[in-house]
Amino acid sequence: MVGDADPLGKLLKKIKPSYKVTKYLEKLIENEPCIKRQFVPTVEELDICSEDLIDPLEEEEHLVTSKCVHKYPDRVLIWCTNVCFANCRFCTRRRYIKKRETTITDTEVDKIVEYLAEHQKVRDVILSGGDPLILNNSQLKSILTKLRKVESVKIIRIGTRAPIVFPKRITNKLVSMLSKFKPLYMNIHVNHPAELTDEVKHACDLLADNGIVLGSQTVLLKGVNDNQEVMRDLLQKLLEFRIRPYYLYLADRVQGTRHFWTEIEDGRKIIRFLQGTIGGLSLPKFVRDTAAGKIHVV
Repeated sequence: MVGDADPLGKLLKKIKPSYKVTKYLEKLIENEPCIKRQFVPTVEELDICSEDLIDPLEEEEHLVTSKCVHKYPDRVLIWCTNVCFANCRFCTRRRYIKKRETTITDTEVDKIVEYLAEHQKVRDVILSGGDPLILNNSQLKSILTKLRKVESVKIIRIGTRAPIVFPKRITNKLVSMLSKFKPLYMNIHVNHPAELTDEVKHACDLLADNGIVLGSQTVLLKGVNDNQEVMRDLLQKLLEFRIRPYYLYLADRVQGTRHFWTEIEDGRKIIRFLQGTIGGLSLPKFVRDTAAGKIHVV
């Protein structure tokens, strides 16, 4: 970050969401430019055009309660909190990430449970946010307990970056509690092989050893992982950590994130390269997320 006495430093302070990382992440940022780029604000975020979108996936158009998005027939997404352990500069929900923390209330969870009971085609629930692992173990247990009482809900997924940016959050107590709600899936957001440290390996082993199924979600980011060899190394290392590569996303066209955008053809070239160099188990689905849903890019 630029010093506060510098005019540029004052300008960066105005950029939202604010700069936020864990102490663990601070050490990685010092030595890894591709991690630094993901988390440290730059003036490039002020490059905004009229066609840039605040809510590119139109999630708020599909809210069925104040915290529940029902966009696909068989699954819903729950906003558990509006904060993360670290603020990614390319976040799709920049509009939603606030400095002041708010978490889902018991009343809001009860409304979602009522909705699910009335809409039995929904069998898959995704806990998202912000980062749902910001919630303490008791809060998470309460939510999971209520969801498991809905007979039509068969699958529960947790979308998180906690194992990557704050691996100490993955404790024996947390994992012991989560393991009681299987089948439980955890989609971990990972963008660069340098993020997969020994500490992350320990956290993932703890989860996998206790029956939590791990998958990855990766965003194709200019200057971070838009490189064939980097992407190959990431995907191969993910499997070593027992994380199954799931999605490779084209970066969402969110206001203030143009410097991260790549073209669809950039992703196609990487996928074509990967198809000839790594096994199918390592190969993610390349998709573009849109207001109408995910589009598989072939």
